[in-house]
Amino acid sequence: MGDLLKVNKLSVSFRTKEGELQAVRDVSFTLKEGEVLAILGESGCGKSVLSKSILRILPKNGVIKSGEVIFNEKDLTSLSEKDMDKVRSKDISMIFQDPMTSLNPTMSVGNQIMEVILVHEKISKSEAKKKSIELMELVGIDYGEKRFNQYPHHLSGGIGQRIVIAIALACNPKVLIADEPTTALDVTIQAQILELIRELQQKTNISVIFITHDLGVVANLAQRIAVMYAGKIVEIGTVKDIFYDPRHPYTWALMSCLPKIDSDDEFLNFIPGMPPNLLNPPKGDAFASRNKYALKIDYLVEPPMFKISDTHSASTWLLHKDAPKIEPPIKFEECRVI
Repeated sequence: MGDLLKVNKLSVSFRTKEGELQAVRDVSFTLKEGEVLAILGESGCGKSVLSKSILRILPKNGVIKSGEVIFNEKDLTSLSEKDMDKVRSKDISMIFQDPMTSLNPTMSVGNQIMEVILVHEKISKSEAKKKSIELMELVGIDYGEKRFNQYPHHLSGGIGQRIVIAIALACNPKVLIADEPTTALDVTIQAQILELIRELQQKTNISVIFITHDLGVVANLAQRIAVMYAGKIVEIGTVKDIFYDPRHPYTWALMSCLPKIDSDDEFLNFIPGMPPNLLNPPKGDAFASRNKYALKIDYLVEPPMFKISDTHSASTWLLHKDAPKIEPPIKFEECRVI
């Protein structure tokens, strides 16, 4: 599999009254053809900003400060808005968190699917309608003809999210970005939507960037994982690398928050402290103040990305040859993944 998308040293900031908030800091990764890459981290770590930066749909006060997003041998950060419109939906599409805010309440859901098709494909309205109904069936919606003329308020959250997925797939994109697409749904519907995304990815061989804070979702869906903290990727590797050989203390902390299989304790673990203020990022390792294994150098110098294997890298001074050897506090096989 070749690299379909390359993000090189991407930095994104927001201009605020308090100053420049550095939301994404020097992030690099690749996405291969037919791959599901999960970007994992707690709220506020920069996952959603990173995904929106790829499509250049940031708020007005957001700016890409530096870096590249290479797709089809073009740097998306340097394209005109007109050329980016040709990329959005047609080549790279996105599923957002809440279907009720993603859909237009004044248009029927069928017309919303049709609209995307007609913008990007030279086909008649009747052909576009037929394709829209076929897309509804593809995403598991029964009675497509009837649903076509319904409005978003007629639909449950699960059906609404299936419509959003149908819109995202309308022009057969090569890359699908799913930004926590099950957050607004109840647990039963979450499982159905995740299974749908898994099936669609296998059927169409589309490449997926899946944004989540849920370790259980990652374990069952992705091939590779990028762990983000304070606007940076701190560890990246295959699912096996991250779950069975985690190396960054933040990854250990996330895993420690999973309930243990053999524990009857009613209380879940948590990561003490707060993420740093990215208006003024810390000098060294951003996780140092919350890391009980932090070394003196963590407060002074930012660690480089150490290569562990051909598939696995992590940014922690604990990987330096002179660092003390510390065993991860928990193993994935001891956890209960829901």
